[in-house]
Amino acid sequence: MASEGNLEAPTRHPLDWQNPDFYNEEKCFDELERIFDICHGCRRCVSLCGSFPTLFDLVDESPTLEVDGVAKQDYWKVVDQCFMCDLCYMTKCPYTPPHEWNLDFPHTMLRAKAIKFKKGDVGAAEQFLASTDTHGSLAGIPVVVQAVNAVNKTKAARSVMESVLGVDENAWLPALATRKFRTTAETATATKVVDGEKTPGKVAIYSTCYINYNEPGIGHDMLKILDHNDIPYVLVEKEKCCGMPKLELGDLDSVHASKEANIPILAKYAKEGYAIMAAVPSCALMFKQELPLMFPNCADTQLVKDHMWDPFEYFMARKRDGLLKTEFPQALGNVSYQIPCHGRVQNIGKKTEEMLKMIPDTEINTIERCSGHAGTYGVKKGSHEYAMKIGKPVFKAMATMKDGSKPDFISSDCPLGGHHIAQGFEVNGLGAPELNHPLTLVRKAYGLT
Repeated sequence: MASEGNLEAPTRHPLDWQNPDFYNEEKCFDELERIFDICHGCRRCVSLCGSFPTLFDLVDESPTLEVDGVAKQDYWKVVDQCFMCDLCYMTKCPYTPPHEWNLDFPHTMLRAKAIKFKKGDVGAAEQFLASTDTHGSLAGIPVVVQAVNAVNKTKAARSVMESVLGVDENAWLPALATRKFRTTAETATATKVVDGEKTPGKVAIYSTCYINYNEPGIGHDMLKILDHNDIPYVLVEKEKCCGMPKLELGDLDSVHASKEANIPILAKYAKEGYAIMAAVPSCALMFKQELPLMFPNCADTQLVKDHMWDPFEYFMARKRDGLLKTEFPQALGNVSYQIPCHGRVQNIGKKTEEMLKMIPDTEINTIERCSGHAGTYGVKKGSHEYAMKIGKPVFKAMATMKDGSKPDFISSDCPLGGHHIAQGFEVNGLGAPELNHPLTLVRKAYGLT
């Protein structure tokens, strides 16, 4: 007899994406039906994203009131609402492995997305939106950057982008940086490597597309914190997009290409004893979880997994080694902070909150719920409005501190999620606290300029 649910932590099985059966639509739909039937009988995940309400509405409106009454073609409606946050697997589902029902909702959605991509049912506009290195190729080019940023703010341009690229004209879009992070990063001042029991004493920075092309200031703040703590660092000599945007599309061949470009270089740093740091949670998660599951037999991929760090995971481990400076001369006041989904899925605990709480005369209001942004999902015409709906409980919870006062700052480890939250504040009339990335807040608290 099957047990009620797991009493053990969920475990992940490798993704068998190179098996021809992985792309067999009939077999995939059989697995979708099996999983949907279990989900229909549980409904615990109904509040997480659009996939589950969509599924349950389809069942409740079917002639049998069961999954067998739902048209197979309507399964795609459920698949299209999944933005791969992984929270159902990691925080809600009682039937994930090692439970005998072996339910993996996100990776079954990924399998369906991969089939859809192979069939040619993913349009050129969606593929372009997921091509972050292509967008970023314009960053740092004088005059061109200013022109692109100015045009993208006009109503006419946004209307064209909505009709041609499917980008909702009301969605916040990041500007291109006038100077890329990788070309403006300062050389480390510290040279002495001091390893701790838990931490390597030197760091290799994987800059990520977003920080390199859009918000280099976050990267500069990270470097200032490392310098302040006498930690030598280098920038990874060459890098490509981590592949997460392509993964979300089901374009696994492009993910493979990114892996082939990044892993040999990152593995070299791992072998040389560096902690590899990525300041965008989705990028860190790609190297910690998704690539290792796609390439379980690649020794270098597994090595990079073991050496990839979230910045605050590293800083708090450094503190436990007695090697982090804990004097913060600048108070921050009230901070409302959201833990992004891809930060939670890393299973590192509330490390950012832990560091922010070390700052004197600073109150932290932590919200553990999805902002709704979810990569390109939050900007697409078909999903932006729903993304704002998903995020509304987060916006409201962040708008008021526990004592009823208002926040001075709002913050999220996910830069895109942070801007989505700031837009949610504006749209819902919740005030206009300053948006700062947690690394920026810590840099300010250290009194660094």
